[in-house]
Amino acid sequence: MLLSQPADDPLMNNATQQGVSALTDDAERNRLLAEMAEQSTDMISRHTPDNWCFIYASPAVTHLLGYSVEEIVGLSAYDLYHPDDVEDFKRRSPNVSYNRGLYTHTYRFRCKDGHYTWLESTSRSIRDPKDGSLKEILVVSRDASRRINAERANQRLAQVLETSSDLVAFVTPCHKITLLNEAARNSLNVVLSDQSPLALEDIFTLTSHEQIKHHGFPAATTNGHWRGEVEMISSHMQRIPVLLEILAHRDLNTETEYFSLVARDMSTIKAAEKQMQQYRTEVNHASRLITIGEMASGLAHELNQPLTAIVNYVQGIHRRVERDQSLLAAELASPLDRIGATALRAAQIIRRMMDFTRKNEPRYQHVQLPELVNDLIGFCSSSIENHRVIVEDKIPADLPGVHADPIQVEQILLNLLLNAIEASHREEPAPPATIQISASELGQDQVIIQILDQGPGIGAEETERIFEQFYTTKKAGLGMGLSITRSLVEAHGGELQAENRSEGGAVFSFSLNKFNARAVDNNP
Repeated sequence: MLLSQPADDPLMNNATQQGVSALTDDAERNRLLAEMAEQSTDMISRHTPDNWCFIYASPAVTHLLGYSVEEIVGLSAYDLYHPDDVEDFKRRSPNVSYNRGLYTHTYRFRCKDGHYTWLESTSRSIRDPKDGSLKEILVVSRDASRRINAERANQRLAQVLETSSDLVAFVTPCHKITLLNEAARNSLNVVLSDQSPLALEDIFTLTSHEQIKHHGFPAATTNGHWRGEVEMISSHMQRIPVLLEILAHRDLNTETEYFSLVARDMSTIKAAEKQMQQYRTEVNHASRLITIGEMASGLAHELNQPLTAIVNYVQGIHRRVERDQSLLAAELASPLDRIGATALRAAQIIRRMMDFTRKNEPRYQHVQLPELVNDLIGFCSSSIENHRVIVEDKIPADLPGVHADPIQVEQILLNLLLNAIEASHREEPAPPATIQISASELGQDQVIIQILDQGPGIGAEETERIFEQFYTTKKAGLGMGLSITRSLVEAHGGELQAENRSEGGAVFSFSLNKFNARAVDNNP
């Protein structure tokens, strides 16, 4: 028979107090947990183990999903999952519930307004301590939309980066390469790995590496970016011209964390530019040949005059020797000197024709316009005489030299001068027309040259089309002269303009860059 202990038994009183204390601690702990759940921005929910119905949700459900607590209790989580995610979750849930009991996963959940948002949830199975049966699922969920969207954006950017046709590299502030995309690896024929590290000097030519090191990176560090044309080099020593852009990426302390180098392969463009330059050279050469052909009769006359004079001098000497065979060499010196001077004049005409028609690549150099214009006027003397015009050379003797290709400048001036001569043609008994060639400084860096004629001027229709290819008002013209002339001027960094003069006639003007020895040395 069991006897009851007295009420004042100290052992009994101590056990009772411990039990009461434990119950009080549990109650306080539960109260604090409930208070934390109510205040948390994470949604805390409880679910039935069979169909995952909500049996409790913390107030954060309204912020995350738009439902009130009352609206969501009783709904099945399966009905709110995105269709693409629910089956995956159902396949995982048995393992979660019965094997491990703790599971974290990310999924899309339908909000009250119908759109889906990304949640990350950690689930914990709650079991009966007596028989181990599953009683409910406790879930803590938080908004994962920003992280998922950022991860997806990064994945898309990484895919774009890897599949881009541009050559892309990531470089540390110490100029070590940490990443090369597929286009860069294939074009440069290199492999980047921990066992095969690469430095910038491995993929850029020496000159380009110095340019990037001393100009590119400092500019990108200061301004955020830098752009320039450089040359990369493959492992096979093949040079690749590229348009390179360097971007500086900064950390939270605004310090440069790394650089991204984006290089666009310019090989095709450079090859096309070279081909275009060859075509332009061919066209310019053909234009000069056409010009010489149009001047053929005048040039024949120019050559005929000295040749006829030489023949006359020789015949005169021959007759004098026949009459007096005792003539001294000194007495023949004067006519022989005249023969030599006349032959030299003919040779100069031929040499100028050969220089003008020779097909050469442009050679930019210091060109003195006064001398060039004076020689050109002499070269056109037959056309000037045939069209009854006077050409006035108004080029100042002290005009600064220009940086240009002399043959191309001569072609520009010859085309404009011949047009002015033909436009100013005069018939007898009208007085000769006057053409002026003048030049002056244009600002600090250029010289402007003007050819003024006394022709009919430029018609309203011609004003819009005068520089178009194949447009001409001449019966036998090809319409290429002014178009080629403008392209030559623009290739020299200048501009060709045409306008009517108030007193009648037209004026064509174009600009050329002054010669600057220092600039030429820096940009050969």
